[in-house]
Amino acid sequence: MTSSTTTPIPDDQRVSATRSLLLQLCAGAVLGLVVLYGVAFAESPIAHNAAHDVRHVTVKPCH
Repeated sequence: MTSSTTTPIPDDQRVSATRSLLLQLCAGAVLGLVVLYGVAFAESPIAHNAAHDVRHVTVKPCH
């Protein structure tokens, strides 16, 4: 049998990884809101109607 040992992660790497994850989550949320806002108020009827049809297909209220 072999025993495995784990090496502790230094605090500075843990903080860096946490900041990176939070930055990615925030960037994804902002991008999602920009796309949602852009489609919801799009002047192009194609983009607006496509998003509208998706809401009907997923049985979510839209009006």
